[in-house]
Amino acid sequence: MKQVIEKLPMTGVKNIIIVASGKGGVGKSTISANLAITLAQKGFRTALVDADIYGPSIPKMFNIENERPCMSDHDKNKMEPIEKYGVKINSIGFFVDKDKSTIWRGPMVSNAITQLFTDTHWGDIDYMIIDFPPGTGDIQITTVQKLNINGAIIVTTPQEISINDARKGAEMFVNSSIEVPLVGVVENMSWFTPQQHPDEKYYVFGKDGGKNLSNELGTPLLAQVPLIKEVGEAAEQGENYSNLKNEDLNLIFDKLAERVIQIVPVK
Repeated sequence: MKQVIEKLPMTGVKNIIIVASGKGGVGKSTISANLAITLAQKGFRTALVDADIYGPSIPKMFNIENERPCMSDHDKNKMEPIEKYGVKINSIGFFVDKDKSTIWRGPMVSNAITQLFTDTHWGDIDYMIIDFPPGTGDIQITTVQKLNINGAIIVTTPQEISINDARKGAEMFVNSSIEVPLVGVVENMSWFTPQQHPDEKYYVFGKDGGKNLSNELGTPLLAQVPLIKEVGEAAEQGENYSNLKNEDLNLIFDKLAERVIQIVPVK
């Protein structure tokens, strides 16, 4: 018999979507940040929760590392998220020293991630994107058990070693004790195209790994995102990817957002 766990009240939040993978280094945070920014650009009220307690990267990617949430005027018991590019953001990175490791055991981690959700005044939100850390540990289990999740996006790179870990990450969501629907697969770093030769594609990490995984899981391949040097540089500097004026990249994230909106509509 499935254990019934009381869900956290997330008043005003219509849709919660997890971005996850079983493996680190595949670009989950890049996909999470750019998806959230694109949804906000389309006029949706969007939030982004950095659920990586041990290695938060969203504050750096938005160039808001030195920001600190203040207490809300709407609810004195809650804090206001930091807003950038139209996205409401909260992260443990706002509260810990970025140069020191976070050495917390499971219960502390579970409490910290719970507080990011419940102690923040989110207001009315159409899409809340949760950037998961790698693996299937306390953070992931606490989140999927305590929140009403509308879907999960699995991020992978094309090579087999990444696919194997992403498959394990996806299995957690489809497990009968959790049952979170899969929105689809995003294949990141699908190919490399030099700026000087825009018609050329080099499949540095293999080809069609994400497509094969999506077929195996019976879920859509939402997007294939090429390896673009400027995207990494923009993230390092906390710049909006759309400022790169890369029409192909803008189109990819626009289509990704449209697929997400179609599969998980705002009701």
